[in-house]
Amino acid sequence: MLEVGPQPWVLLIDGRSGAGKTVLARSLAAATGAALVSLDEVYPGWDGLAAGADAVPGIIRDGRWRRWDWARDVPADAVSVDRSGSLIVEGCGAITRASRALADHAWWVERDAPARKRRALDRDGDAFAPHWCRWAAQEVQLDAREGSRALADLELSPGARSS
Repeated sequence: MLEVGPQPWVLLIDGRSGAGKTVLARSLAAATGAALVSLDEVYPGWDGLAAGADAVPGIIRDGRWRRWDWARDVPADAVSVDRSGSLIVEGCGAITRASRALADHAWWVERDAPARKRRALDRDGDAFAPHWCRWAAQEVQLDAREGSRALADLELSPGARSS
């Protein structure tokens, strides 16, 4: 799955909203000591999935981005991570052709649509509910533009039952 050696590495974790990307990324970051960037901090609002995805190559190269203030719906402070170590970037849109060219590993997390919606709304509640369809449409558009799932070198299906 993930070979952790002495050299820093970059892992992208992508998938549709509610698939389980954040839980996986936090667990891996804790286990490996890698820096973690969650694209939820990067997207510029509910219509910003493509812009968040387009920011990933710069985050990989420079370790810097501008956080989004969701409560005020405005850009917030500049943030940086130490790029001398390993990095995990997680979120919808993490895997694009441009970001994949800069990453060592790319994982797609898949879960069925009803489970994803239930998980996302349980997590974010009323804040996300009115935006679910709008965000899902952006996910479809971005995957059509980038072929993100096909760019992954590993697909994970948490919660899937094996036969």
